Amino acid sequence: MEIKFVKMQAAGNDFVIIDALSRSCFLQEKQIRKLADRHYGIGCDQILLLEAALNPDADFRFRIFNPDGQEVEQCGNGARCIGKFIKDQGFSSKTNISLETINRLVILQLMEDDIVKVDMGPPELDPNKVPFSAKEKCNFYDLIAGNSYLEIGAINMGNTHAVLRVENVKETDVRKLGPIIEKHPDFPLKTNVEFMEVSSKTRVLLRVHERGTGETLACGSGACAAVVYGRIRGWLDDIVTVEYPGGELTVCWKGDGAPVILSGLTELVFRGTINL
Repeated sequence: MEIKFVKMQAAGNDFVIIDALSRSCFLQEKQIRKLADRHYGIGCDQILLLEAALNPDADFRFRIFNPDGQEVEQCGNGARCIGKFIKDQGFSSKTNISLETINRLVILQLMEDDIVKVDMGPPELDPNKVPFSAKEKCNFYDLIAGNSYLEIGAINMGNTHAVLRVENVKETDVRKLGPIIEKHPDFPLKTNVEFMEVSSKTRVLLRVHERGTGETLACGSGACAAVVYGRIRGWLDDIVTVEYPGGELTVCWKGDGAPVILSGLTELVFRGTINL
């Protein structure tokens, strides 16, 4: 099977995007794994499919697959890249586009100079809906991960996140702690993990271990979760620059009940065709 694709990136978070509007596309798990493989395939953090919307309130349907072949709920940077893809392909002339994911609608705003904003919706802090095993909602939770006693935030941004503040993010052993927290029994659906160093009230340094992927250069929903946690703890203002190893994102959250707005650059890397 021959598939046309586009490779895009946002802050180093890279994606293979497939147009499933013009031509239906069903990918088996082994095919997804091959597409994502950086040695035997194209290589990416996630595979994104753009499909016709099922929800009448949405313009398009947006599906997200991790390199392990599993479909997941949300990806902020992926949504932003999909927005640029829609614009570049001429699929819509709108500047505000609604995308349907597995569990929510996200709203894109297409700006000038390849900047795309995405309304990620309000964060979910109820531990039953994160989901996270806790008796009641708290600003932070204690977690034992291996030999480490950690203080974390548990937040759902359309997908599950655990956020912890560290003194020096560059020296943090993300490769060791990330998988332990991801698979911790208190997160029944597993979790993405953000390691946050607070530089000032308006800037944080962040590294992320993504569920089913490992450490990536950036994660949009992770940036949102980190800023929400920092705001809850009183460490951050409402507009924050999030610096990842792969680049910078801007997150705005006004507080309880307000949506989280994620913005930043998107970039086309290349187009191609692959035989699966």
